[in-house]
Amino acid sequence: MQENSKIGVGFGVMLLRGNEILLGLRHTDPTKADSELHGEGTWTMPGGKLHFGESFEVGAQREMLEETSIHIETNDLEVISLSNDMVPDAHFVTIGMLCRTFQGEAKVVEPNEITEWKWFDLNKLPKNIFFPSARVLANYTDKRFYTPE
Repeated sequence: MQENSKIGVGFGVMLLRGNEILLGLRHTDPTKADSELHGEGTWTMPGGKLHFGESFEVGAQREMLEETSIHIETNDLEVISLSNDMVPDAHFVTIGMLCRTFQGEAKVVEPNEITEWKWFDLNKLPKNIFFPSARVLANYTDKRFYTPE
C-alpha cells in the first residue's frame, strides 16, 4: 500500500426499462476505457466519479447525461448498493443507484470511452461485465445492500 494513496468514490446507475438494463461497452484500449479500476472491453453501467461537493443523485444525473444523453431526475434515483472495489493500483467505494424513469434514448456521446450502449434482459446478461457493475447487479438480484471484498 502506498503512503499517499487515496480512495475514490464512484457510482454506477442501474437504468431499468422493464426487465432490461442499459450497459455500455468500454473501449478495448486501456488508455481510452478511462477507469482506474481498468475494465477495458467490458460492459458497464453508466456512471463515474463523484465530484467534490456533489450529491450522489446530482453526480449520477450529470454522468448519465454526459455519457448517454439520457436525462434522469434526481428524485427518481435510489441508492441500492455499496461495494469496496479494489485492484492493485486503485481503490474505490462504488455506490449503486437504481433509476426506472428517464427521458431520451442512449447515444454514444463519448466514443473514445464507450463504443456502444445496449439494452440487456436481466436474465440474459453478457459474461464480461465490469466488476463494480457486476457487484451492483448481484446486490440488486440478491436483495443485498453491501458487498464486502
